[in-house]
Amino acid sequence: METKTAFAPMLTIRNGVTDIDFYKNGLGAVEHMRLNNDDGSIHVAELMIDDAMFHLHEIYPHSNAFDPQAHAGVITLGLMTADVHGLFDKAIAAGATVISPVEDYEYGYRQGTLQDPFGHQWILQCRIPASPDWKG
Repeated sequence: METKTAFAPMLTIRNGVTDIDFYKNGLGAVEHMRLNNDDGSIHVAELMIDDAMFHLHEIYPHSNAFDPQAHAGVITLGLMTADVHGLFDKAIAAGATVISPVEDYEYGYRQGTLQDPFGHQWILQCRIPASPDWKG
């Protein structure tokens, strides 16, 4: 099996079985694999949004997982998507909070930032033609 170089972020969540639904319903993620701990918590779940892979790990008493809700977030993920407005609206409807609304920027990006219910920030974005006045 060939492995291509790619980022596969690991996100931690508090209530795996219920929290994972945000990523499925709000961002259109598809769960490809899940391993549970003996207590039923999620050791790791592998999800994909189109070709973008990420992993979820549930925080449980003896894990060394970093809790973003206890530390005001830990990372901002940039997700390139063809339908920024549609995915942004879907994520908000599923419980995300708007950090900055979707806008077109002169440097050639359409993007908006949201925070998922678990403290992770997402920049949903796509490339658009840059403004002819932009000197970047």
